[in-house]
Amino acid sequence: QVQLVESGGGLVQPGGSLRLSCVVPRSIASINVMGWYRQAPGKQREVVAVIPSGGITTYVDSVKGRFTISRDNANTMYLQMNSLKPEDTAVYYCYVYADRRNYWGQGTQVTVSS
Repeated sequence: QVQLVESGGGLVQPGGSLRLSCVVPRSIASINVMGWYRQAPGKQREVVAVIPSGGITTYVDSVKGRFTISRDNANTMYLQMNSLKPEDTAVYYCYVYADRRNYWGQGTQVTVSS
């Protein structure tokens, strides 16, 4: 089963920064949507940011102005997270919708704590 490969999580103090990376295998073509989700303990998974193909990048209100989603030409997607808050603590998952299929990363833990 094809899976996205994430990296970059960890423990950071409030106000700090982290950058998550997600490598999308080249076997996945015709990408329609790329994005990041997160799931905090006891909560449902929520969308953080998405890049629709040919569309406008969107963010959940709680991260606007602090997080930036991007991708490079080498099929790698990033989530730059600045001014992190304790409520950003969650497992973060990268996501791709392509060829009528959903692809997920394995998840990476982000903990914001002093």
